[in-house]
Parts: sequence; C-alpha cells; structure tokens
Amino acid sequence: APKGIAVGDEIDVFIYLDQDERPIATTQQPKAMVGDFACLRVAWVNEHGAFLDWGLMKDVFCPFGEQKVKMEKDNYYMVYIHLDEESYRIVATAKIEKHLSREMPKMNRNDKVTALVWQQTELGYKVIVNNMFRGMIYKDQIFKPLRIGQKVEAYVSNVREDGKIDVALQMQGR
Repeated sequence: APKGIAVGDEIDVFIYLDQDERPIATTQQPKAMVGDFACLRVAWVNEHGAFLDWGLMKDVFCPFGEQKVKMEKDNYYMVYIHLDEESYRIVATAKIEKHLSREMPKMNRNDKVTALVWQQTELGYKVIVNNMFRGMIYKDQIFKPLRIGQKVEAYVSNVREDGKIDVALQMQGR
C-alpha cells in the first residue's frame, strides 16, 4: 500500500489471481490490461508455455497453443491480453489478427491516431491503430527509426476498402 494511506482512503488498484488462485489487489499497474496489445519480454518457459513479464509479481501466461512461433526466454513478442473463457484467468496470445476489429474504421485523412508498431515487412511496418485496427506505415513514410512495440503518434493517410488503415508519421499536405 502507498505510504500515508489511512483506513477509509480510496485508492486505485489492479486485481488479479496469484499462483494459488487467490485474488490479489496491487497499486502496481501492469504494462497492459485486458483488451490491450503489448510487446512483452518472456521471463521463463515451461512445458505448458511462456510466462511474460507484464510488470506484476505474477507473470502473464501464453500457452504454446497461442504462440505463432515457440517463444524463447528474454525475447520480446507482441501479444494481446485477454480473459480466458474457460479458466477466467488473464492470459496472453500471440495470435494478434483474431483480436483486431473487422469493422470499417470511421476515420478521415489526417485524423491523429496512436500506432503500435507490430511487425516489419517488405512494405514497411504493420501497426495496430488505436488498439483496434490493422494499419501500415510504408517505408517511404518512415523518417526515424522504429522498433517493434513502440507507440507512435501518427496520422491517417487512407482508409482502404478492406478496412486497413494507411498511416504516416506526419500530417499529409494537400
């Protein structure tokens, strides 16, 4: 608990289950919440899957069945944090695509967005726009180094018919 707290004071806490399935409340904030995408480091691996450091005492679990490639200790991976429907535990999945919106984005050219750098391709970088939509920053729009897991302020340059968003790191002129 924070120093100086007294009975009756209100504080914000994050609640999760510990190793013994007991509810734990902490004032620490995880690097990602349920419904968020994040690039996390693998703290350790066992016969069931990988455990990723998300900033709390208990690491978040990513089972082998939810990994696109076998995760290795100390490497970073882009994951989606969600509540497992069977166990009601908070878990991670590296199968990003199935958690991105299929709806047509309601955005216009030069709308400011947050882009999470997800994956490098021959065309540029795939990004997750506003924690929801598929996007792309093309190579010719990149004027500073980008790294996987980096959040950048970006601007919509085009919303394609397939619902994917082309974004640029600076506002587009007329």
